[in-house]
Amino acid sequence: MVKLTDYEQRMLNGEMGEFKQRAIKKIVEYANALGAEELCTVTKATLFFGYQPYLDAVKSDDYDEIFSRMVLCEHSDKIYKMDQFSHECFAQTCAGPCDHFRYKEINLSKEVFDKNRKFLDITKEAGVSIAGSCTPYLSGWIPLRGEHFVSTESSNILFGNSVYGACANADGLEASAWSAICGRTPLWGNHIIENRYATHVIDVQCRIETPLDWDILGHALGRLLTDGNERPVLIGNFNRPDLTRLKKFFTALATTSGCELCHIVGSTAEAPTLEAALAGHQPKRTIVIDQAEYDKSYNSVTDHESADVQLVALGCPHYSLEEIRNVAMMLKGKKVAPGVSLQIWTDFTMQHLAEVNGYAQIIEEAGAVLLNSGCPMVCGRTAYDIVKTGFATDAAKQAHYVHTDLNEKNCKVFYGTTEKCIEAAIKGRWEV
Repeated sequence: MVKLTDYEQRMLNGEMGEFKQRAIKKIVEYANALGAEELCTVTKATLFFGYQPYLDAVKSDDYDEIFSRMVLCEHSDKIYKMDQFSHECFAQTCAGPCDHFRYKEINLSKEVFDKNRKFLDITKEAGVSIAGSCTPYLSGWIPLRGEHFVSTESSNILFGNSVYGACANADGLEASAWSAICGRTPLWGNHIIENRYATHVIDVQCRIETPLDWDILGHALGRLLTDGNERPVLIGNFNRPDLTRLKKFFTALATTSGCELCHIVGSTAEAPTLEAALAGHQPKRTIVIDQAEYDKSYNSVTDHESADVQLVALGCPHYSLEEIRNVAMMLKGKKVAPGVSLQIWTDFTMQHLAEVNGYAQIIEEAGAVLLNSGCPMVCGRTAYDIVKTGFATDAAKQAHYVHTDLNEKNCKVFYGTTEKCIEAAIKGRWEV
């Protein structure tokens, strides 16, 4: 049985209200199921809030009832009124199902848009800031080394664990919400420093230079991690990756695996050297990623033929200001082809900075749209309904997840560099 502090016990007894009481009760059940001996304090959270279609399983318009059933997992008739989240934990929203201001441009209904805003406004009043970001570190949400956090974005868990040396497990959206409400999570897994050493050495022997290379490297590594609960450490003759490359790498790695922590020698917090990453342990395996493995991943996420495109989506993971600027410069003085939707996805902070710098205006003048909070994949299937023959993206994650569905519709999925995607949007066609 997990041992509680006096504060935690008083919360469990209901002294801080039944909303927090329900949350810590679920955390205690979670901890006991895991065999955790105590809880730890969570100071940062990103949460998958807003409207999603699965919430329709509760036949109600009352968000308190929906939240009680679907998030707090209450199976009786009891309804918990939304109350304040933990003041110890700064919580903000992750990427969601809609742009915060527009819906027609992404083929969503006014009903979805309104319901999403309504649900977000309710949780905002409870203390969850609206940020709509799968890359919260771009706008200052940065857990420091040893800090405990929760997140519903798989790539953010990898980024925080690996780059910053902060501590998180992939708990899922419900458990992450419980933690943000009560400010606690089970002390287990990656929250325990002794558990964070590398278990697998990854010898990178393929070309690894561009952001696309790091994207494909992540996809390939995820495919090859089959032992379960691996914590890889990368070695090889490659240059130190920048923020854009790390974003892409961790997003793709999270797409093809359940990996939660990945060391990169000379780049991440706990891997100044290979020896430091291994922390005195012998690796369970050494995995070689050569050019053949690289090519296998690349070929699995793109179709190798030409076709007209109707949707080009950039910004998975959400674009930084630098990436938005680069797209604006590529689009300056040009026009997106008729019948093509070019969508660039980012968060509120980057979008505002793009407006201040004139990048957003250049993008809009070219006939593209700069959007916030989501991406086509998170927005759902209707976002892809405009695709009749071809979809293009510079994100291995997007291409990986939609490939089967769109191919079944006889539509092609194209993956490539940002420059190649912009070229396709302007021509209206992907050329091999």
